[in-house]
Amino acid sequence: MSTPHQVVARQLAAYNSHDIEAFCATYAEDAVVHRRDGSTLNGRNALRDTYAELFAKGRCRAVVTGRLTQGDWVVDHEEAHGLSEEPVRVLVAYRVRHGRIDRVDFLG
Repeated sequence: MSTPHQVVARQLAAYNSHDIEAFCATYAEDAVVHRRDGSTLNGRNALRDTYAELFAKGRCRAVVTGRLTQGDWVVDHEEAHGLSEEPVRVLVAYRVRHGRIDRVDFLG
């Protein structure tokens, strides 16, 4: 089984290569994502629907500028590009259980 660090690294690689299937494969079927705007994505299908359009544009990419891991949690300090004119800096907490991301909290 993969470590939480490895799962999150695969998720980031899929995000940066705009590979929607590989991206979704890193998430649990019932994953919950708490977004920066206060909205919530519930389940892998919601992730696919939301990110497919973003990936189709081919502009998004993220750079990890710092990473902490503890147990099931990986917390990244990310710089996201292609979402707006300026890079977006955010902390993202990923919880990995049974080899898949089942919870994500965008902080800031």
